[in-house]
Amino acid sequence: MAFPLTISRSEFLKTSALALTLPLLNKLDATAKPLKNIGLQLYTVRNEMEKDVEGTLKKVAAIGYTEIETGNYYGKTPKEFKAFLSGMGLSAPSLLAMTSSMKSGWQKAVDQAAEAGQSFMGCAYLAPNERKTVDDYKKLFDLFNQSAEVCQKAGLQFIYHNHDFEFQPLEGQIPYELLLKGTDPKLVKLELDVYWATKAGQDPVALFKQNPGRFPIVHLKDMEKTAERSFAPVGTGSIDFQRILDARKIAGIEHYYVEQDICKVPPLEAIAISFQNVKKLNA
Repeated sequence: MAFPLTISRSEFLKTSALALTLPLLNKLDATAKPLKNIGLQLYTVRNEMEKDVEGTLKKVAAIGYTEIETGNYYGKTPKEFKAFLSGMGLSAPSLLAMTSSMKSGWQKAVDQAAEAGQSFMGCAYLAPNERKTVDDYKKLFDLFNQSAEVCQKAGLQFIYHNHDFEFQPLEGQIPYELLLKGTDPKLVKLELDVYWATKAGQDPVALFKQNPGRFPIVHLKDMEKTAERSFAPVGTGSIDFQRILDARKIAGIEHYYVEQDICKVPPLEAIAISFQNVKKLNA
């Protein structure tokens, strides 16, 4: 590009900056905003939590996380735990439990979740002996519907968190599809773990479109670009999180939790990397 010899240095810089900026502006959505209220599934820092609950949570908050997902109250009463988190600028909108809790003492657990100010409560995982047959799954779906009714009466929403086994054929059927059909869509919502769904060959966005409004929570977990497809900090692997986020309205997403089951670097370092990369996503 040629410029008149009389152009000033300041004019040259302004012109150059504009030339570089215009292509970027054309690609950006003017209404796009940074993602807020980024959460963390505490399973990621489970070993750190065992050693030092308060110290670990302070570090989580210092990174910038404002929400957490937990499975217990770490020796405190629900109200104490809520106040404890609030003092650090954190909240715990959801809690995951095992089916054993649903079969015994579920009402008490739900009441405690309400006291802790939580909005979501549900199933974290199905043990292998609980999902050997299609009939096993159908019995669980009845349990989910019943447990969800208890949640609804207390003002909470029941959720189910997936892994990859729900997408593996069993007796000629796909358990996740049975889950979608066998549970009341108003009572039982889904917490999609995008890593496990992707590993199972599923497209998270397609699942959102097929079941609109049923995914209030997602787990943001990346996959290494290797043959092993191991866990990776968000933004360092192969999953297109912006594409997933762009489908948030049809999915009904309200909360975004970073999670990494196994970390190859110290977990607090891994979640810091994930946080910075999730922050770059546009809502």
